[in-house]
Amino acid sequence: MKALKTAIFAATMMSGATAMAAEVSGNVTVASDYFFRGIDQSTGEALSGGLDVAFDSGLYIGTWGSTIASWGEGIELDYYIGYAAGSFDIGYLYYGYPNETSGDLDFEEVYGSYSFGDASIGFAYSDDYFGGSGEMTMIAFDYGFALSEDYSLSFHIADNSIEDNATFGTEDYIDWSLSLGTEAAGLEFGLTYTDTDLDTADCFGGDDSSCSSNVTFSITKSM
Repeated sequence: MKALKTAIFAATMMSGATAMAAEVSGNVTVASDYFFRGIDQSTGEALSGGLDVAFDSGLYIGTWGSTIASWGEGIELDYYIGYAAGSFDIGYLYYGYPNETSGDLDFEEVYGSYSFGDASIGFAYSDDYFGGSGEMTMIAFDYGFALSEDYSLSFHIADNSIEDNATFGTEDYIDWSLSLGTEAAGLEFGLTYTDTDLDTADCFGGDDSSCSSNVTFSITKSM
């Protein structure tokens, strides 16, 4: 964490020398559940929120956190720094579980994406993934479009390749989701179907519903 904080501080100072203007934004979400790459993280209601600072140079920094299930002692807190220009976005992300007591769950990854029209392709790579499960590579495709003036629809699919399946407890797998969104009264409403190609018996050592299909509802306030 010390190295990450130093990198963020240095990048912020460098950006301040080249671009004085910065845009600060935030968001708060209440959801019926929280899924990460197709796997249930909160096993129930979740409260999450984030804060971002974007500079004119294209550099951005931010943090995001959420309530999660008891295996992480109830909190996930992430930090990231990246650079976006045109259709490209690349960055570094640290996933932290500050209250966990069940082992070293924290991990870090690099990520990137390229957007074209209403679609984008993305990747993420970690050399030591969640729970010490070794190398992880994720390749994703996302597509979103307006259904009407009031509603939008988005689709996501990703291939997740994990080196040490015995540690992580799942096979390499594919996750996908379909989301319907709308806005009203200054709020964003979302309804999302999430699923994977994992059987329940393959998920976290067996008989775990965390990989089962699910429909979640969310309300977000952006600021």
